[in-house]
Amino acid sequence: MDRDDRDDPFGDFFEEIERMMNEMANANGPSADDAGFGDDTHVDAYTTEESVRLVADLPAVSKEDLSLRCDGDALTISAVSDRREYDETVDLPAPVDEHSADATFNNGVLEVSFDRADDSASIDLV
Repeated sequence: MDRDDRDDPFGDFFEEIERMMNEMANANGPSADDAGFGDDTHVDAYTTEESVRLVADLPAVSKEDLSLRCDGDALTISAVSDRREYDETVDLPAPVDEHSADATFNNGVLEVSFDRADDSASIDLV
């Protein structure tokens, strides 16, 4: 077995370092084909019977640059800094009570939680 035939145990590590170095090299602003954060952004949605939680990776964004808006069906995440602009609307997996929002931002990770909206409302007959 030649040494070149084995998997490199540090391959993933070096690929991640290269990705981060490329990100830093492009920190002066997005390229022409990258209007926002492009592949750097990742948003996950989690639902339970009572709540909806979104987790977004927002590298190179500070808390002061963030703006959040929700209409009950979608969450719009915006950020403007001297290095980047980001604007994305994420459709929520279930209707939410936008007034119940609770958001935290720590180390480039945004977490927003909502109470789910009632699927139906009872109507009193008069």
